[in-house]
Amino acid sequence: MTGKVFLIGAGPGDPDLLTMRALNMLQRADVVVYDRLVSAEIMDLCPEGAELIAVGKCPKNHLVPQERINEILHEQALAGRKVARLKGGDPMIFGRGSEEAAYLMERGVEVEYAPGITAAQGASCSTGVPLTHRGLATGVQYVTGHRQADKVLDLDWKRLADPDTTVVVYMGVANIGQIAVGLMTEGLAASTPVMAVSRATSAEEERMVSTLGTVAQDSREAGLQAPTLFIIGKVVSLYAEKPQDLAVEAVSANG
Repeated sequence: MTGKVFLIGAGPGDPDLLTMRALNMLQRADVVVYDRLVSAEIMDLCPEGAELIAVGKCPKNHLVPQERINEILHEQALAGRKVARLKGGDPMIFGRGSEEAAYLMERGVEVEYAPGITAAQGASCSTGVPLTHRGLATGVQYVTGHRQADKVLDLDWKRLADPDTTVVVYMGVANIGQIAVGLMTEGLAASTPVMAVSRATSAEEERMVSTLGTVAQDSREAGLQAPTLFIIGKVVSLYAEKPQDLAVEAVSANG
């Protein structure tokens, strides 16, 4: 009898942010296939006796290719097991959850979903920086700052360079300089505030406040490492400095 796969969003790291649905699915699992960014505190919630299979990827170091991850999920489900596919953040936002689901459903495997709090939401709440705010940002755009196989970023810079919109960049540490140039080329001011949040919501969370014109240099000097999220826009002007900041540069909504 074929089992099923639970596509579970583990959130940004803090176990308190795990949804009840996600926790219920996780604790029903016979096997847990988990990513590198799932926190140790959340892994502690896995049921006793469940098999744990690590399939995490590091930048430029994919020890378990995506094709093999798909196969592992399929093999475990065919063995009649309940499989928790545990992903950081939300599996449907830059998590390749839809790709894995399509692969499984094409082969007759039932898939259920548990949404997770995505890193942008977690970083917003932990820092107090809203993603939208009346008079500062009427919308928010999520983009990835990394392309598969290190391909050149082909983002719609003109659409993104809207001063009345917040841009959130996932996986952008390596390419933040290129991203900043792309936005400024399309007219976004170099004085636009930027916040970088590393390991959002975890006990190791660190923050850096900069501007679009200096964020590449500031990120290098701060030694930012993945996972780091960048929040770009006037909403960052609402930030109040906290002790765990990496570096803070005075910014204002008007530059």
